[in-house]
Amino acid sequence: MKNTLEDIAAKYREKEANIIVLLQETQEAFGYVPQEAVEYFADELEIAPSKFYGVATFYSQFRMKPIGKNKITSCCGTACHVKGAEKILNGLNRELKLSDGEDTTPDGAFTVEKVACL
Repeated sequence: MKNTLEDIAAKYREKEANIIVLLQETQEAFGYVPQEAVEYFADELEIAPSKFYGVATFYSQFRMKPIGKNKITSCCGTACHVKGAEKILNGLNRELKLSDGEDTTPDGAFTVEKVACL
């Protein structure tokens, strides 16, 4: 992991201006943004970790936890909601034994993602 992070950091020495790009490349390399990566960039570029977490949590494109091997995307837009999408999603979460706030099964097999519209 460290070699990959070093390669990414070497391209973007412009400090805070490149936080989004650093996070994008990190997520592309690992499938999510590991805490270790945030700590590495914070130390290497002398930027507070809170800046990275602030950006990563503001933009929905970033994941701070690994994504499951299989990703299930459920539309919860207005039309789908009216047709019962929430009931289907709740049933799926029960079947996968996902608690409130969890989106990935403990074995990493499935991630359930809600979107506004497919």
